[in-house]
Amino acid sequence: MASSASGTGSASNTDEPLDLDSELNPDPKDAPADVLEVPDSSEVDADAGEPVDGAEPGEPVRERLSLADLLEREGEVAADYLEGLLDIVDADGDIDMDVEGDRAVVSIIGDRLRHLVGSDGAVLDALQELTRLAVARETGVRSRLMLDVGGHRARRRADLTVIGTKAAEEAIATGEPVRLAPMSAFERKVVHDAIAAAGLRSESEGVEPQRFVVVLPGGTPALAGGPAGATGAAAPVDHAGAVASDEA
Repeated sequence: MASSASGTGSASNTDEPLDLDSELNPDPKDAPADVLEVPDSSEVDADAGEPVDGAEPGEPVRERLSLADLLEREGEVAADYLEGLLDIVDADGDIDMDVEGDRAVVSIIGDRLRHLVGSDGAVLDALQELTRLAVARETGVRSRLMLDVGGHRARRRADLTVIGTKAAEEAIATGEPVRLAPMSAFERKVVHDAIAAAGLRSESEGVEPQRFVVVLPGGTPALAGGPAGATGAAAPVDHAGAVASDEA
């Protein structure tokens, strides 16, 4: 399932700092108090967006929606939000909506969008969180929507898959754990998947933003802490069975 919409405005200087209008920056405290995690079932409670007697303007209205319908609606809400953002920053891009597994995926496609990605994807990560908040405020359900801009995440995913595969090969060849550089939650998830595909276990160690992946050869038990000096103390560990906690 995929559709697209076009943002308005002409391309801006790619090196200009991002200036977001306050109306497109939902404050976390504005999110509904009853925002929920999406349950692992075929139906979830979500805001239908239809007015009801006694409802305050903007207050989520709940009805039973299938997970597929909810994810499609998340994409639509995110597309509207991002179209407004593109207008504000005077950037030109098409918005593509899709669903991958149990999450909505929205991409801004176009040239000269580097200012919406930022150094190491920092601006993109912030925009993703803002978009998730905007979606949650409309639906009343916590969103796990994934946002990409200019194909940055797609390219990074390909690079990280190679990194994870090579780390697994090194762990097999040496019989020793292999520690990788600190990564974001999205990056760690991709690496975990690549290592699992190679038949090995992996875990995350350390504390954000210095959290990193450790490849475990064979049946090697989890190792506490990380590289000397990485965190200054033994760090908490995510074992292989809890890899999902690294998902962005």
